[in-house]
Amino acid sequence: MRRIRRTKSLAAQTIDLGFAVPQVIAHRVARIMIAGGSPSARDRRELQRMGTEKILAANEAWSAMAIQTVLENQKLALSFMQSLWFPWAQRPSAAMQLSNAALDVLGKGMAPVRRRALANAKRLARISRR
Repeated sequence: MRRIRRTKSLAAQTIDLGFAVPQVIAHRVARIMIAGGSPSARDRRELQRMGTEKILAANEAWSAMAIQTVLENQKLALSFMQSLWFPWAQRPSAAMQLSNAALDVLGKGMAPVRRRALANAKRLARISRR
């Protein structure tokens, strides 16, 4: 049951990204084209923000994935040790544990990127309506 919820959540996050990212790209490319060779101070701030946010989101995603990977490795090691100490106990298969671990790591890495993309889409939509 837990795996189904996690997969749906990851699918929902991917769909959110699939809608938000093209909106953000379209807005920013349009602003760049309109600005031409002499962007305004507002346009320069937006371009600088775009570059900074990409670096921050990538760093945050990699950090979250690294931390989650360490946690998942600890869980797998504990499971292995428990299987040696208590061989009669029922546990999920190693393949299931690895699959769950991969989904957890991916979800942690996608979260900061998704959060920033959705926030940018919302913010830039407000700017477009003005």
